Amino acid sequence: MKNLSALIFGLALLLTGYSAQAQETWSLQHCIDYALENNIQIKQQALNTAYGQNQVDQAKSDRLPNLNAGLSNNLNYGRSLNYDNTYSNVNSAQYNASLSTNITLWNGFRLQNTVKQRALDLQATIEDLNKAKDDVILNVAAAYLEILFAEELELVSQAQIEVTQQQINRTQQLVDAESLARGALFEIEAQLAREELKLVNDKIRTQLAYLALYQFLELPVEESFKIKKPDLPAINTSLPGLDLIEIYSKALQLRPEIKAAGLRVESANKQLEIANAYKYPSLSFAADYYNLFNNQYTDFSGESINFFDQLANNKRYGMGLTLNIPIFNRFQVKNNISNSKLQISDYEYRLQKAKNDLRADIELAYTNALASLNRYFSSEKALSSMKEAFRYTEEEFNEGLVNTVEYNQSKNNLTTAQSDLLQSKYEYIFRTKILDFYKGIPIEL
Repeated sequence: MKNLSALIFGLALLLTGYSAQAQETWSLQHCIDYALENNIQIKQQALNTAYGQNQVDQAKSDRLPNLNAGLSNNLNYGRSLNYDNTYSNVNSAQYNASLSTNITLWNGFRLQNTVKQRALDLQATIEDLNKAKDDVILNVAAAYLEILFAEELELVSQAQIEVTQQQINRTQQLVDAESLARGALFEIEAQLAREELKLVNDKIRTQLAYLALYQFLELPVEESFKIKKPDLPAINTSLPGLDLIEIYSKALQLRPEIKAAGLRVESANKQLEIANAYKYPSLSFAADYYNLFNNQYTDFSGESINFFDQLANNKRYGMGLTLNIPIFNRFQVKNNISNSKLQISDYEYRLQKAKNDLRADIELAYTNALASLNRYFSSEKALSSMKEAFRYTEEEFNEGLVNTVEYNQSKNNLTTAQSDLLQSKYEYIFRTKILDFYKGIPIEL
């Protein structure tokens, strides 16, 4: 039995060996900051935000006039048009240049509404980024609290082992004095082995909790750290019923997923205005400049015309207004308007669903917090009773009035009560932190 105990402790030491070498201690805020800086999903969402900003910039630039230049070179062989507007068989090289600009003066405010729509889309994308950050913060906090819970379970198991070891020493003395049968000692040693195995399982749970946090932070295990144990908040005695309504009201104003859904409804309305604009005429202004040089052009006396004289003589420029009046376009405008209205309804449904999901999440968190609070106080009372029951059983066992089976059962009941209290405690802390988070209060420990 002693060899088994040594083997179990050796395994536990092996499991926790690498973490003992870790020198850094990270607080919850440190973990959150690292995750926000290195999380891949956040980086991808940041790219979407940058793309949205480019869309806004382009929409604004579309209101500016364009300017295009053109250059071409033609080699002509055989019958060609001369400078005097006659034809002759001559080989020539001609160089053409042009410059043109165009600006939309009015098109039913499509350009202006497109800028507004792109700006709304960008704001929605920023809120999506904020939502991704919030999800990361909650996941890090959950993993952090799981580690704290697992480490406290380790302490409970270690304390139980120490009590059992003390009981083994007392039982050994009674057996040596022939006041107690040796079978009682074997039962206590078996209990010690079971508790040492539980300690190993608790250590494994702690390491798995650390591993989950490392993986979420995308941090290699060789760069492991130990978390900083904070002063946990006190357990409140109640959750006021009005808090649920207040939390939901604040969350509707603060939560990024609600803001993003609302902004997309506004964007869809702008798209409807853009679609309606195609029913109206559009007015644009255009101007152009053209010139050419031909190496075979001559004047009436047969003298070649030089480059600069040709540029002075061949230039052509003009400007004008263009009015485009839609008359029939195969019902494209009508169908686009219909699709835009359907899109508005779709985004309105999405907004309502986001609100419903938010309310459901808050109600669930509130209910779980209230349930864990009730479990905490019940577990606290149960633990107090189990401590007293175990103390009484331990005294009777030392006097030989109860057997080892009854003693071990009482001790197991005490361990279960301690575990239940810890679980309800951390569940309550996490759920209340979520509720605070919905109210805009940062998660801190």
